[in-house]
Amino acid sequence: MTETDFAYAKINISLDIVSKMPDGYHEMLMVMQSVSLCDELTVECVSGEGVRVESGLLYLPRDERNIAAKAALEFYAYTGITGFETRISITKNIPVCAGLGGGSSDGACVLRMLNRMFKTGLSRETLEELGAQVGADVPFCVAGGTSLAKGRGGHLTDLAQIPQCHIVICKPPFALSTPELFGRIRCDKIRSRPDTKGIVKALGRGDLDGSARRMYNVFEDVLPRGERDITDIKLAMIDHGALGAVMTGSGPTVFGIFDNSTHAQNTYNYLKLNYQDCFFAMPTEKIDT
Repeated sequence: MTETDFAYAKINISLDIVSKMPDGYHEMLMVMQSVSLCDELTVECVSGEGVRVESGLLYLPRDERNIAAKAALEFYAYTGITGFETRISITKNIPVCAGLGGGSSDGACVLRMLNRMFKTGLSRETLEELGAQVGADVPFCVAGGTSLAKGRGGHLTDLAQIPQCHIVICKPPFALSTPELFGRIRCDKIRSRPDTKGIVKALGRGDLDGSARRMYNVFEDVLPRGERDITDIKLAMIDHGALGAVMTGSGPTVFGIFDNSTHAQNTYNYLKLNYQDCFFAMPTEKIDT
């Protein structure tokens, strides 16, 4: 059995940290959106055992350390299916360590594909629960679309789809440590927060501008380095006509939302002169799992 599918990147329209929970994890409040930037995955199941991952990036793990492999193992453990070797081939287009959920989306894509290939009929909710065992962003990436995420990211509420728009995505040439950023957060000292309630209401009435101008990511206040690049990219997007621009996830990638395709294209062209990892994307709707 062989199947090919796409794993869509995610952006954080808002990212807020509400509190630190008793288990040591942080309680998040986020509006998340899937976008057309995607990896391409092919899953082949043959007689045998084990899970193997291949990609064009030699530094990515090929065993259960890879989220795609972890997702496959979680699926088999839950369903009790045995006797198959699973080969996962990933064509990476989503930058790694970028705050775009590339690995999480790959894992979610594997769950969807195996569910179809073995005709197990697992519901979206069950796939999201399995995804939560693999990574915090995997539950959202199972279906994507537009959602409000709470807790560690696995408590999802469907929201009105963001109005059609153009999204420019730009990653500066460095990575940020997610654990380090969380370690710098002091929930009672966060200076600026996104207007998450306002974003949800704006989405409900189809107000793209109202959503975009309320965006924020609290991690931007605790950046250990690279703040200049992130600020420069945001300002360039705003100067070229973005309705709003913000860092996604734990960064360092920045995205801007545009209601004008010419402004978006001009922004992309400008940023591409200095940043290799620039992409032009559109929001995607929820996937029927």
